[in-house]
Parts: sequence; C-alpha cells; structure tokens
Amino acid sequence: MNGSGRLAGVVGFPIAHSLSPRLHRFWLEALGIGGAYVPLAVTREDFSRVIQGLRHAGFVGVNVTVPHKQAAHALAHAVDDSAQKTGAANLLIFEPDGTIHARNTDVDGLCAGLREEIGLDRLRGQVAVLLGAGGAARAAVLVLDRLGAREIRILNRDAARATTLAAEFGAQVGAKLIPLSWEEWNTAASGAALLVNATNGGMAGSRPLDVSVDPLPPEAAVFDLVYNPLETELVKDARRRGLLAANGLGMLMHQAIPAFEAFFGMTPKVTPALRAHLEAALRI
Repeated sequence: MNGSGRLAGVVGFPIAHSLSPRLHRFWLEALGIGGAYVPLAVTREDFSRVIQGLRHAGFVGVNVTVPHKQAAHALAHAVDDSAQKTGAANLLIFEPDGTIHARNTDVDGLCAGLREEIGLDRLRGQVAVLLGAGGAARAAVLVLDRLGAREIRILNRDAARATTLAAEFGAQVGAKLIPLSWEEWNTAASGAALLVNATNGGMAGSRPLDVSVDPLPPEAAVFDLVYNPLETELVKDARRRGLLAANGLGMLMHQAIPAFEAFFGMTPKVTPALRAHLEAALRI
C-alpha cells in the first residue's frame, strides 16, 4: 500500500529541535512516497484542541514529543500495551471511524538504541540511574527492567514526581525503584552501571543538565536520550573520562519505524545512510 498524499507530523513544544521531519522525509524520498510530514509547535493548553483539529483536517496521525506524551495517552480511545504500562504515548493514529489509537514506540526504540550503542548485557543484575520522570522516563523504567537491572534510582528536579513514578511502577517491574532528590546525585551514581538521561536538560535551546559524571564508576556507561546537539555536554564529559557514552539518535530512528509504517503504509529501514543524513543536519 502506497501512502502518497497522506499527511502526518510531530507535535511538541518547543519543536524546532526535532529531527523527526528530516528523518521521515528521508524515508519518503527513499521509498518514492508523495506524502508529507510536518513539525507542529503546540503548547500544553492547546494540545487536545489541536489534535482534534488535525484529525478533522485529514492528518492520518502524529508523533508526540515533550511535553505531551502523557496527555496523548489520556485522550486516546485505545492504547497499546506499552502505552498502557507507561501511561504515555508518542504516537497517535487517527482511524477512519474517528477514534484515536495511542502507541508507545519509545520502549522498543530505546531498547534497540541501547542494544546498538551500549550492549544488552551491561545491566543484568546491576544498578541503573535514571534522570527524569516524564514520558520518556516512564518508557525507560520498563526498558531498564527488561534488560535485567536489579535497581533503578530515579532522580528528578521535582522530587515528588520521582516518588510518584516509583510508586506507579513498583508493582509492574521486578527491579527495585528508589526515588531520590536531585541533590542526592552523588549517592545515586555510586556503583551504577548505567546512567540514562531522560530529561531535556542539555537539549539545544534548553537549560544545561548540570550533572557531573565524576561520581560514576570507571566502568559505567552513559546514554543520553537527547540527540540535538549531536554530542551533549553529558556525552562529552563521559567520553573525556573514558566512559562508554551515546546519544539518543539510535532510539529516535528505531522508534520512528512503526510510526512511518502506520502513517504511510510501508516499512522503512534504519541504515548508515540515514544516520549520516541526520548527523550532518546536527552538525550545521
């Protein structure tokens, strides 16, 4: 089935940093599809109204990014298993009968990104530290548990949100979830095998993350879900210290596959050419 003529996009605020339009346009060109994928800057207050407007305007669906992932889950008529477990969605599909289906492809995307960049065995029986308590962090809890972490230490600038996240997921996962305040970073980092940044700290246009990698063990790895800039200060600092570190570009590419398939009816591939195309855009 050819998706020519179909219209989709990505909704977030801010949205100028997003590589999703460039990514989907690369696949549209490569597969010879005449569809379109556009960025849409939408505030929290306007999110629900805009989503209904896009559905009526003929969009087939949208990807959803910060800060709307939990709101996307809430307005859907049906959700997939990952969206149900995380309470967050990064993909909304507008069905012909008027219903909205929500999916969370961040879970599989993050798992694929970690597999490629960090390796799947690093976490088994080990401690992970997670920065953030939003939609991406909720997906990360499931992935870290799936990869065998025995303990996940959750830090958020609003410590109450970390506590809420740990309480919500405590019965869903086998790993021990420990909420900590941002000021307890040194304690959290002690003995950790992996640090995952699921905040927008360090993203182009956002405030710095303001976390030192010094308390991490020398064998620890760092995975920053931020991909713009291509090398965040967190990734730079980790590499300077000799730690294995990667950004979220792999996750971005892999989570986009089911979205493109839903929007345009064809299954794209993550290739070295696609990565080079996106990295070139980030270096401009």
